[in-house]
Amino acid sequence: MMQWALVFLVVGIVAGALGVTGVAGVATQIAWILFVVGLVLAVIFFIRGRGPRVP
Repeated sequence: MMQWALVFLVVGIVAGALGVTGVAGVATQIAWILFVVGLVLAVIFFIRGRGPRVP
């Protein structure tokens, strides 16, 4: 998920540099949302840990 956030961030930066503000804004918002979701999932998985496997 972080890879997609980085892809959209790069697309947003390139589009912003080229002056395509609509695409840059949308790509930046998508990148931010994916980053936050990935961060929340990482924290949840970190808190839960691996724990013992139950067969």
